[in-house]
Amino acid sequence: MDRLLSEAVKNSPDTILISDKDGTICFWNRGAEQMFGYSAAEAVGQSLDLIIPENLRQRHWDGYNRVMASGETTYKTGLLSSPGICKDGSKISLEFSMVLLHDEAGHMQGCASIMRDITARWKKEKELKERLAACETKQEPSIL
Repeated sequence: MDRLLSEAVKNSPDTILISDKDGTICFWNRGAEQMFGYSAAEAVGQSLDLIIPENLRQRHWDGYNRVMASGETTYKTGLLSSPGICKDGSKISLEFSMVLLHDEAGHMQGCASIMRDITARWKKEKELKERLAACETKQEPSIL
């Protein structure tokens, strides 16, 4: 069973990455290679800054460090959304879940994230919202 689980995680089309308490990437699967463009050899040992847009890094690290210090997050269930950045500099929209990782004594060791690229869906939803807003603006009644 361990071999099958390992194979599933390694070959998942979704990004599965693990980072340690300091935010250093410890595991990077094939889905991550395909999504972000970095090989595992390039990503493992690097900071999560590798995939975080520069303008969001401070906010990310404030939250990440708070979670690592407390062992608690308000995002235990559900999905988070955030932009990401690829090796070629392109930005993508991500949806992901987080799993906090502890040692046997319960001390924080880092976290695992399972990510999916939702850029196409995000663009489509944005376009639909813009079209709806334009329709609503055209149909507003005149005030006499």
